[in-house]
Amino acid sequence: MTLEQIKKILPELNALKFQLEDGTFVPEHFHVTEIGKVTKNFIDCGGTVRNEAKVNFQLWNAGDEEHRLKPEKLLDIIFLSEEKLGMGDLGIEVEYQGITIGKYDLDFNGRNFVLKNKLTACLAEDSCGTLPQKQKVTLSELTGQNSGCIPGSGCC
Repeated sequence: MTLEQIKKILPELNALKFQLEDGTFVPEHFHVTEIGKVTKNFIDCGGTVRNEAKVNFQLWNAGDEEHRLKPEKLLDIIFLSEEKLGMGDLGIEVEYQGITIGKYDLDFNGRNFVLKNKLTACLAEDSCGTLPQKQKVTLSELTGQNSGCIPGSGCC
């Protein structure tokens, strides 16, 4: 999800709800403690210099269980962040405290914002020597009509 996308969704909501992919909800008394522009300049394992920029939201649960962040307040914070930090329409990454601080992509399922698990990946598969992962298939998929190997065909 990008900053422009969330700005279009927020005015349509009555309440802000965030949930993890497993269905667990972030407690309703969360705070957005910061919104920032995070840049990352790095070299991948193939030697290519890369640059990334993202908008970062940090969610935090406080002891103040009466706190409820309204969609229009989050929108105000976003507008202020854009003005002060010069952010464009960047992708959003969310930090949220689990066992440790987790980083998530952000999605919207029509009712709630969803913190999507992020995965690591090799960015230089063609030059660093990693082998492509084999596609896992079941035996029943191999014995279908299109496989050319059916009982009595002589292929086995």
